[in-house]
Amino acid sequence: MEKLKILLPKGRIFDNVNRLFSEAGFPVTLADRTYRPGLGAPWLDAKIMKPQNVGELLEIGSHDAGFTGIDWIKESSADVVEILDLGFDKVRIVAAVPQDYDDVKLRSKKIVVATEYVNLTESWLKSSGFQYRILRTYGATEVFPPDDADMIIDNTSSGQTLKDNGLKITGTLLESSTRFVASRIAMDNAQKRSRIEELAMLFRAVLDGRDRVMLEMNIPKEQFESLASLPAMRSPTVAALYGEAGFAVKIAVKKNDVPDLIPKLKKMGAVDIVEYDLRKVVL
Repeated sequence: MEKLKILLPKGRIFDNVNRLFSEAGFPVTLADRTYRPGLGAPWLDAKIMKPQNVGELLEIGSHDAGFTGIDWIKESSADVVEILDLGFDKVRIVAAVPQDYDDVKLRSKKIVVATEYVNLTESWLKSSGFQYRILRTYGATEVFPPDDADMIIDNTSSGQTLKDNGLKITGTLLESSTRFVASRIAMDNAQKRSRIEELAMLFRAVLDGRDRVMLEMNIPKEQFESLASLPAMRSPTVAALYGEAGFAVKIAVKKNDVPDLIPKLKKMGAVDIVEYDLRKVVL
């Protein structure tokens, strides 16, 4: 059987993708100074590449699927199939300028704009009516103003790094997160498409499992009618207790609901409430 070629992202988003694979049942093993990790399955072949390159490599068909931010897909205009928004490493692509700059100053001259996002930047600057020259950077973009650039276009999660460097945000180009994406060539191959969809199902199960917990409890017989009001993904799992003393109940609920839910369960008569994490949830 032909292997499915997967591109893993180098850099800051690697850790989250690594954890996702491990929790899905594919532990990542990576020797020092190598770019060819093992994924614990004979049908998977992995390579680590910079997120900036993932989209174009998938478009030309040299690999089948991979992980990158939607910002780099849009920057490269790569023609790929988005399989799943993983929600990792959320950032905004923003325009930032020195604190003492205003719009009048920026529009009074041809500004120098430093960025790694050359194509996104040019499109935004044109639509915003600026006169500009773009200076391509290769990291540490925030250090360019005010000596070497009037504006930067960069990604940020909290904006704190920009503030620490005396910059303020003046516009947002887009919001980005890590996506699981695939080559159109691979998706036209029935066998590879099936494998990609299987991976997506497992990844989704892991993400849904992280978002939920299982609550187990005992409910007396006289409170049985209250079961209908319990939250659950479908409906509560109910089993009769020994001696017909009541019912053992299981419900999978969102983690955020638990602080409000447990006191309500107690008021309903639930006892012996146990909470535990879920590893995967297949809906």
